[in-house]
Amino acid sequence: MTEAMNDPLPTPEPDALSPREFGAGPPSAFAQPGPWKRRVQIGGWVVAALLALMMIIIAWLAVTAPLSRSLKPIAPPSISLMSADGHLIARRGAIIDKPVTVAALPKHVPQAFMAIEDRRFYSHWGVDPRGIARAAWHNLWSDGSSQGGSTITQQLAKGVFLSADRTFGRKAREALIAFWLEAWLTKDQIMERYLSNVYFGDNVYGLRAASLHYFNRQPERLTIPQAAMLAGLLKAPSRLAPTSNLKGAQERAALVTQAMVEAGYITKAQRNALPPARLNVQEAPDPTSGTYFADWVLPQARDRAGTVYGAQNVATTLDWRIQRLAEAAIRHAPLGKAQAALVAMKPDGSVVAMVGGRNYGESAFNRAVQAKRQPGSTFKLFVYLAAFRAGMTPDDFIEDTPITTGTYRPANHGGKYRGRITLRQAFAASSNVAAVRLTQKVGVDNVIKVARDLGVTAPLTEDLSLALGTSEIPLVELTEAYAAVAAGAYPVLAHGLPPEEQSWFGRLMSRQKHFSDDQLAMIRDLLSSAANRGTGSAAALRTSTFGKTGTTQDSRDAIFVGYAGGLVTAVWIGNDDNTPLPGGAAGGGVPARIWRNFMGSAINEPVEDAPEETKDSDLVNAIANVASEAGLGNMSVGLDTQGVTVNIGNGQLRLPIDQPQGPPPGAPAPQPGTPPPRIIVPADPATGEQRP
Repeated sequence: MTEAMNDPLPTPEPDALSPREFGAGPPSAFAQPGPWKRRVQIGGWVVAALLALMMIIIAWLAVTAPLSRSLKPIAPPSISLMSADGHLIARRGAIIDKPVTVAALPKHVPQAFMAIEDRRFYSHWGVDPRGIARAAWHNLWSDGSSQGGSTITQQLAKGVFLSADRTFGRKAREALIAFWLEAWLTKDQIMERYLSNVYFGDNVYGLRAASLHYFNRQPERLTIPQAAMLAGLLKAPSRLAPTSNLKGAQERAALVTQAMVEAGYITKAQRNALPPARLNVQEAPDPTSGTYFADWVLPQARDRAGTVYGAQNVATTLDWRIQRLAEAAIRHAPLGKAQAALVAMKPDGSVVAMVGGRNYGESAFNRAVQAKRQPGSTFKLFVYLAAFRAGMTPDDFIEDTPITTGTYRPANHGGKYRGRITLRQAFAASSNVAAVRLTQKVGVDNVIKVARDLGVTAPLTEDLSLALGTSEIPLVELTEAYAAVAAGAYPVLAHGLPPEEQSWFGRLMSRQKHFSDDQLAMIRDLLSSAANRGTGSAAALRTSTFGKTGTTQDSRDAIFVGYAGGLVTAVWIGNDDNTPLPGGAAGGGVPARIWRNFMGSAINEPVEDAPEETKDSDLVNAIANVASEAGLGNMSVGLDTQGVTVNIGNGQLRLPIDQPQGPPPGAPAPQPGTPPPRIIVPADPATGEQRP
């Protein structure tokens, strides 16, 4: 019995438990949560994910939308462009002034803005759900008027970091940036940046600039009516600007003061006692001189000035006196209905005058820079420079006779040809066929190479017509090329701001190349011949004058480019629709006369009455074929700045123009009645005779 007592009791096999019986015991650690618990868990994970996403976005914003951007003005600040001698040329950009600080403002100033724009500014976190709901309710039941739900923080985010498009995606980004701004800035800092950037109409940005513009007082001295009027402008600044809509601005200001009463900032009695705000608008005069130049130089000036609050003065290279002379020269020229342009620069490229058209008010299109027109024969500068690089000289001969290359048949103006002439004579006479023959001889590629070396960037035609200036080039680039000849170095780059100090590496990389002494002397020789004895003689001054005329097909463009007295100037006339100028105008006519009148005054050189217009067919250079009269066959006589050239067959006689007119020193004076000495020319190759 004892053994039986010591045997373990048999353990009964448990029956299968039903789910109800299994769940009836104590809860297991692995038991599945109920549906409501699962929803809580999922909700927690969603909230955590959203918070994590927001943190990531805020971190991303810290990199892509730095806070420093909110310290800069939204609009480009006002820049006053000054001439080299201190005159105001033009004023461009928005009217902006120094930022404000909330602590220095009367409390009613920020209160006026909060009352009408964001009453809960100091209590929300950048986005105001109550404000959004209120605006939605108002917009739903209103009779057409609308309210915005954006807070001041959101408006700052939109103005500084976002575009003005109204999409859900932009509104979402606006809200995120508003949260980010609230996390990193104090409320006063947000208010200060908002007030310093917001637009008040009349091209005025920021509270200080608006206060000075409309009331001629600092924002620290604004009255309640004045602050209310400024705050009211924000709804529609262009439409409500008091300078153009005083009644609308006053009505809006009344709504602001009523909102201030409702917000508890002022009492109803105070509002009723407020006098209306009185304007004292301060508008700076808009200068009218140098306007085309101002448009051209402004992008460079903005880059140099940077983006800061407050107006800035930027010095330019423009010469006030010379600019006024240029405008007068164009204004008094007999242009009819044609347009005109003028560029004047120093040999280093410093632009001292620019006129882009007859009247900026009628057309702001700058024909000196933006227009691309054919330069005509002024392009021959590059052809002859290429010839000199190839070893030719001004005294080398070229055939001034008709030429045909394939289907191309260039012709001289007036259909006149002079036979075998020198390069000097061909340039002064502006011979078209001679320029084409030279291009054919030296190669089109070499002519293009010279043009590129001298700063021409426009596309150039790669055929023989290139020699006659058929490729379109801005007038300013053509002026740069002639400035290179005046400077003796290339390229010359036109600039409207004084050059900044360069590092040694910058100076090394921008170092100019120089013409050889021979090439420079030869091309200047040709330019002098053209301007004094050739087609450009109407431009000749008493001082040394160098230049070239240009006339395009059917007289669609007429140009003169040249230099004298340390000033390089180009003048163009033509029609904007590219129709021919009346009367067969040529570069040696009106453009040369404009150039002469302007340059004479600009360099203080007395100007006499200009000679009659010189055309290619009527040369002062006097290359006259006298064979039929003299009976000498192929004989021609040429007159240029170097003297007289007599060509007979293959022979040539040069008579320098600066030879002594009297007997050499020490020689006895001729007796009265002594006939002048005879000049013997080479024998006529046809008869063998010599003619006196």
